[in-house]
Order: sequence, then structure tokens, then C-alpha cells
Amino acid sequence: MPGVPYDDDAPPLADLMPWSVAPPRLGRRWPTAPDAACLRARWDALLRAGGPEREALFEPTRARTAHTAVARLPGGSGGTEKLIRASGPCPEPVRVLAAPFDEQWLIPDHRLIDAARPELWRVADARQIFAVQTPAAPDFGQPLLLATSLPPLLSPARIRPLYRRPGAGEPNLAPGLLEHLAVRLGHAPDPVDVLAWTLTAVRPGPDGLVVPLTGDPVRWAAGVAAGRRTLWLMRRDGERPKLPGGRRPYVRAPLPPRPLALRYDGEEETLYLDEGRISPVPRAAWDFATGSGRVLEQWFAARTGPVEAEGLAAIRPAAWPQAWTSELLELITVLALLAEPGPGRDAAEDAHAIGAAELRAAGVLPVPRAARRPATVLDHQEEGPEGQFALI
Repeated sequence: MPGVPYDDDAPPLADLMPWSVAPPRLGRRWPTAPDAACLRARWDALLRAGGPEREALFEPTRARTAHTAVARLPGGSGGTEKLIRASGPCPEPVRVLAAPFDEQWLIPDHRLIDAARPELWRVADARQIFAVQTPAAPDFGQPLLLATSLPPLLSPARIRPLYRRPGAGEPNLAPGLLEHLAVRLGHAPDPVDVLAWTLTAVRPGPDGLVVPLTGDPVRWAAGVAAGRRTLWLMRRDGERPKLPGGRRPYVRAPLPPRPLALRYDGEEETLYLDEGRISPVPRAAWDFATGSGRVLEQWFAARTGPVEAEGLAAIRPAAWPQAWTSELLELITVLALLAEPGPGRDAAEDAHAIGAAELRAAGVLPVPRAARRPATVLDHQEEGPEGQFALI
């Protein structure tokens, strides 16, 4: 948390989860949106245009033009012919994390993305968990790490997949770390346990994030339990979270077709979208912030900001979709629960602390160079540009 002093010998996160990937760089905004239907409409508008008009609508950059030939995005359904002569339906949009706690949609077509990071998409599946560093909000102790099952588009953070291979194969952890923890704890933790502990214990260090480790089974169990709850809330997997005591937020007055303004009344615990009302909304949910600002304000702005005057990004929903209301109600719940005080880290000295010096003595650190590079995960041929097979 911001303002918490770092542990002098705590190992860096960059050593404990050594393989990291830069986030994909789209190069244009229109292939992503909070609404999947408008993405299909944007694709159809692009393909109805021809020649120079299609090129202009595409919004070319130095990395991508409508004449660029690229391989298919791993796991994607996009074509590989040059976009200038592409035809057919829109590749099925996929869910992505576009901003902290903001799930949106992306057209998964390599031709639309300046830097897609194929190594990231090769390991994205239902069992993968991505840890993403976020800028800390000043004077607000929110998580320094996000955890998501969705491909993250957040910039400029580094993305650290929990697994180096699909199907939860080969954890992205310092080689030997799990074995060393098993000796110290008296039982073998699994990779998700390590990530859960990391979400609980991570803090700023002198050169990046550090993760104090412990060999105390009681401390470890408490930290892992808190971290697994955080994982559940951030990933929104399984049973939907609910606020205790019947404080579930509801729509008390209908939301207008196109709300333009968002405001919060702390005394009433009410969120106003123009004349629409949602309550109860705990103050903690409204105040929940990252380095870019309040999460609820950022989420609302992404859906109601100024409409583009021209181009494909100007194609947006004509009215506020019902799905956005459901997403907003769930987001309020998630933020309120995440903001609840956790068990915290025991201020007493940890006689069982596992520091970087101990990990070096055990041969866990420094990590080998290969651990910082992506694993070879290809078990099939990937289609390359213009239908050829990619040579990797």
C-alpha cells in the first residue's frame, strides 16, 4: 500500500514471477468498446467501404495499414488476407480488461492491432490468471496488483501471467520457489496460493514492487485466504458477490436512455446518472480509485464520453444497454467488498520471514534467463500472413 515502508530483504515481484509481457498496443480505439454489438457494426461499416475510404476508416499507423499482411492472432478468428480486400463477418468479439475493473470487448483480429503480443494470447485460457501492476492512487490504499482472467489491455503496466503454458502448465514462478516454500511451510502450496499471498503482501520497494514471504504456516494461511477472496472478487468467477445485510444496490429510479452526468450523494448513499438513481452505494465504492482516478467515474466516462464526430469510433449504442446497468451494479458491489478492511499484515517482526538472501542461498535466486522469456507453447501450426503457416 502507498506509504507502507518496504522490507529491506523482501524479494522483488519481478524475480518471483519472472516472465512478464507488455500490454497489447492497439494503435486505434475503434476495435474495442464496452458494447459488442457496436463492434460488429463498426466492422460492417469498414468492409462496406472500399479502397481509400477503407484505408482512412481503418486509421493506419506505421505498424499497421490496410495493406499489412500478418499472422492470425493465436486463438483468434480473424483472417490473414490483407484487410484492404477482407470480406466476411466480424470476428467474434472477446472480453478484455480495458482499464482497472473495466471489462470491455475487443475484435480479436491481428490486422487491427499494432502490437498484439502473441505470446500473451497463446497462454490465455480459462485457467490463466494475469497479474497486472496498476499505478497507486495518492493517499488511497488500494491494491497495487490487479488479477484478471481476461487479456489485459492496460498500459503502461507489465502483465505477469501465472502460467507459462496453456492449461495451467508450468507456473510463472522462480524455479524452486514452490519447493522451498514447501520445506518452510510444511506443506506444498500451489501456484494460485502464491499469487493469493502476493496480492495480500505486495508493497512498494526501492526499485519496484516487493513481496515479503513467510515460512510461518499460520501467517501464510491467513494471507492466502485474504488473497483468494481478492482473486474471487477481481476475477468475478463463480458465485456473484453480494453485500451483507441486505445492502444490495438497486435501481431506485429508471436510468435515462443516454445519461450524461454522474454524481454521488454521500448522505443518501445514492449514485445519480442524470435523474436515474442507484442505491445504496457505499462511500467506499464511490471513493475506490487507482492512479487514473475514481473507478466508477472512469467506467462511466468510457461509456458516455464525447461522441466521435466521424470514423468508426463514432458508431456507438443509440441508448444505454440494460447489460451496462447490470455490470454497474456488480461493479459497485465488487468495489465495496474490496474496500473493506482486510486482515492486514501483522506489524510484529516475522521470525519466519523468507528474504531474498535466503532464496539466493537456496539457489532459487537469481532466476535463470530462460525463466524471463516465454515458453515454447506451440502444439499446432498457426496460420501466417495470406494463409501461409507461420514459421516460429
